[in-house]
Amino acid sequence: MKNKKITATSFSKSHQLYVSKLKKDKFIVIFFRIFILVAFIGLWELLTYLKVLDPFFFSSPSRIVATLGDLISAGTLFHHAWVTLYETLIGFAIATVLGYLIAVALWWNEKVRKIFEPYIIVLNSLPKIALGPVIILWVGAGTSAIVLMCVLICIVITTMSMLSAFIACDEGKILLLKSMHANKFQILWKCVLPNSMPDFISVLKINVGMAWVGSIMGEYLTSKAGLGYLIVYGGQIFKIDLVMTATFVLCILAFLMYFLVSLLERRYKK
Repeated sequence: MKNKKITATSFSKSHQLYVSKLKKDKFIVIFFRIFILVAFIGLWELLTYLKVLDPFFFSSPSRIVATLGDLISAGTLFHHAWVTLYETLIGFAIATVLGYLIAVALWWNEKVRKIFEPYIIVLNSLPKIALGPVIILWVGAGTSAIVLMCVLICIVITTMSMLSAFIACDEGKILLLKSMHANKFQILWKCVLPNSMPDFISVLKINVGMAWVGSIMGEYLTSKAGLGYLIVYGGQIFKIDLVMTATFVLCILAFLMYFLVSLLERRYKK
């Protein structure tokens, strides 16, 4: 028997209304996201134009665009953006992989987890900026120190979040696998890791922001190039246009990185 072709009329009217409502809600969300951004930029430009806000202290969208053009013309923008992006991606990758593996090791051995758990908590509460001078002494000034700062900020969050996700795995499923004589590795591979995937996606989203915080914080301490360097330099010479332009580029790069993680999340859900 031939399969009947599914058309829009094959679905109930209530289902069609539900799908239509979802599309409408999605359109409303996107519209207001764009509207709020455009309204904010327009209001900012208007207030600086009317001198309600002093452009020297607050800059303005038009001055940011002009500064952006100057940096592109000088050929320095892409160099500084790439330096920060490279440091962030390296720190993000190292922290995510190491944090994940440490969480697996702590889940694997409960005694080891109980021994190291207080130290992880203390390390998480420690202001990482306080370790800046020590980090420079350990690995030297430059990219290595910045990447290490990024790793220290992200790795503890990754470890704690993934460890909590592993421990929260349904005990009933684990007992079922044990009853089928599954070993610990099979339980980890077949049950614990798949169960923790939503938490892993959440960790990636958190690490995107924290990785940028770490790299910029590291560039505040020691750098000769990068967006953090431009922000510090612009502040030192009281050129707020340069500070805001570097911050704007930073926001664009962070958004693109977050967008890639969101694509990964959509692929996983499908």
